Amino acid sequence: MESEVLLHMCTAAEWECARAAGAVAPPSLAEVGFVHLSTPEQVALPANRLFRGRSDVLLLVIDPARVGVEIRWEPGVPGDPGSMRFPHAYGPVPTSAVTATLPYRPGDDGTFTAPSLPA
Repeated sequence: MESEVLLHMCTAAEWECARAAGAVAPPSLAEVGFVHLSTPEQVALPANRLFRGRSDVLLLVIDPARVGVEIRWEPGVPGDPGSMRFPHAYGPVPTSAVTATLPYRPGDDGTFTAPSLPA
């Protein structure tokens, strides 16, 4: 599987820490060995599971060609569609791979939908 861009969700504070460190290396990297990523078409699923109702979420738009570590397409968590595979980066994602940061806000009912990304 491939995607022109990949997305990572975080808060503004987490992004500032990543920028200072030069890499996106959230706790999941130490806990499960990878950085959770999504495609634009699938990001609403984990957003609603992890950030429902929150208005402080950023989408980091990532160029997969700049990641520099292995990206594996793997199943999500139980309850996700069985055919859906999520991209997982097996190492820190350099901040130089982030081409844009976008606010990601839920609708009035607190749920997220697929984002509109700039061309």
